[in-house]
Amino acid sequence: MNREIREILGYEFLGNTVTNFLIFAGILLLGFILKKVLSKLLSHIMFRLVDRFSQEEGQDENTFKRFLLQPLEVLIMLVVLFFAFQALKYPLNPSIKPDDAIIIKSYEPILKIVRGIYKIFMIVAVTWVILRFVDFIGLIFRRRAEKTQSKLDDQLIPFFKDFAKALISIFAFLVILGSVFGLDVGTFVAGLGVGGLAIAFAAKESLENLLASFTIFLDQPFVVGDLVEAGGITGTIEKIGFRSTRIRTLEKTFVTVPNKSMIDKPLNNLTLRTFRRVNFDINLTYDTTSEQIKAITQDLQEFIDNHPKTNQDGRIRFHNLGAHSKDVMVLYFVDTTDWNEFIDVREEIAFKIIDIVEGHGADFAFPTSTVLLQQVPDRP
Repeated sequence: MNREIREILGYEFLGNTVTNFLIFAGILLLGFILKKVLSKLLSHIMFRLVDRFSQEEGQDENTFKRFLLQPLEVLIMLVVLFFAFQALKYPLNPSIKPDDAIIIKSYEPILKIVRGIYKIFMIVAVTWVILRFVDFIGLIFRRRAEKTQSKLDDQLIPFFKDFAKALISIFAFLVILGSVFGLDVGTFVAGLGVGGLAIAFAAKESLENLLASFTIFLDQPFVVGDLVEAGGITGTIEKIGFRSTRIRTLEKTFVTVPNKSMIDKPLNNLTLRTFRRVNFDINLTYDTTSEQIKAITQDLQEFIDNHPKTNQDGRIRFHNLGAHSKDVMVLYFVDTTDWNEFIDVREEIAFKIIDIVEGHGADFAFPTSTVLLQQVPDRP
């Protein structure tokens, strides 16, 4: 029985024994079973390197694992594949007979392609792990930036995080060109200087947006969190990136605007204004008397002047005889930059206007028209 098992295990197929294939399958199976455990262990070890930056260790370690588990599992399986294939013999191995080597030599280009693809996957997996690591570091610094009063760090951290990820991706691409395709990276980079002009023209818009991003950081016409109005779009700045600025509008939509458009057109930073202006008309019916209008304007002026959230520049004036109403102008400034507080104050004043108008026995007008019908006498 043992002899039969040894004969089965020693049976050769494609230059390898059954034992080689069993070892190959065993390594793959063991790696597949342990990949999650190994990835958690590696993520825990890597987190120990950065835990001093963390402020909430338990929560941050769970976040760190969520960032790295998937790329680490892919990386571990690629390493397992490497060790598994080491258990097999390949063409042109010294143990292969010369006659067989001539036959199998035709498979060498295929194996070369497979090795190249494997290297690409390994480089991509390692790069993926590093990028996720950078994302976590960026998250830690962003949390710290949120606790400071300055908004500059809120926009610099995402910018430098994206910048670092771009450099890492470019470096990984150059490593693939050098190690997989055998390209002389130094010559390639030097050749970029010759073709730099053509690339600059091809990427003109991207370069302009990149330079615009530096202008935004240096000149600071706005920072993350500011309420701005640019190109007919009003919203809060959420992120300033390499190429574009992301704005959350008042309708809660997410608009991406090229950085170049943010600096080469008039931009109104609503956050920097000291007051919010309100201007509208009160339309009173034509049967409102002069005494009623004077009393209404006087009471409204007094209320606006004494309100704790308005300044003394408010003006309540009877200023127009409209087509269907007597119009009273209401102009005042709310002393706040917070949108929610502004609409609360505006609502309070609007209710007070209704109370004052109704308290003086006046009514609000609405568009009306009078049609006169004239009867034409019958002709004899």
